[in-house]
Amino acid sequence: MPGRKTSILVVDDDHGMRRLLRRSLELAGYDVVEAADGPTALDSARAKAPDLVLLDVMMPGMDGFEVCQQMRQNSSLPIVMVTARGQDMEKVTGLDLGADDYITKPFGIDELLARVKAVLRRSTLRDEMPQPPFEYDGLHLDFNQHQVIVEGKETNLTSTEYKLLVILVFGRGNVLTQDMLLSKVWGESYTVDAHVLHVNIARLRQKLGDDPANPRYILTKVGVGYCFKKP
Repeated sequence: MPGRKTSILVVDDDHGMRRLLRRSLELAGYDVVEAADGPTALDSARAKAPDLVLLDVMMPGMDGFEVCQQMRQNSSLPIVMVTARGQDMEKVTGLDLGADDYITKPFGIDELLARVKAVLRRSTLRDEMPQPPFEYDGLHLDFNQHQVIVEGKETNLTSTEYKLLVILVFGRGNVLTQDMLLSKVWGESYTVDAHVLHVNIARLRQKLGDDPANPRYILTKVGVGYCFKKP
């Protein structure tokens, strides 16, 4: 019996764009759910439990930023924001609100599919070999359960934040360069986009309660990269 197809929620007020994305994603083997506005998107995310959300920023009423913010209140569902060319602040705002990635209009279908595949890979990250839990200074990381606990309280990380933390922990004691982290977490095409790394490091630190001025876990090596403290 065939397994369930990966499903994608496409959120855009433009009917033509939704139709184009549906056709392209279905040809690539995905199931597609559509939403033409923010409230419908939130309802669909709860009812349909998609594997990823492709979320346009510019929508009347409730825009993509507000939808992203509300989704992030109780979900780590992967979100890819669709932004306008030249609107760098849209990218920054989307990442700050918890989006996993962004794609800029106009875009090619091959680029879109590559971004979707990359985010889905991060969201299904599991280590092939079972790993013992990692414990350090109030941080408990259970690789097998995909669980992060800080001072006895579970912390809800996005798939991108989790993969970033795992890579830092596996390389603990060593400085990992910006390009290395970008390549490992986001892919080779991101090595010139350091901002996406900086935003996710900042979000990760906030969720771990890690003060960058007096870090418990993640050290910054200015102009080079980051290092997880070695126990």
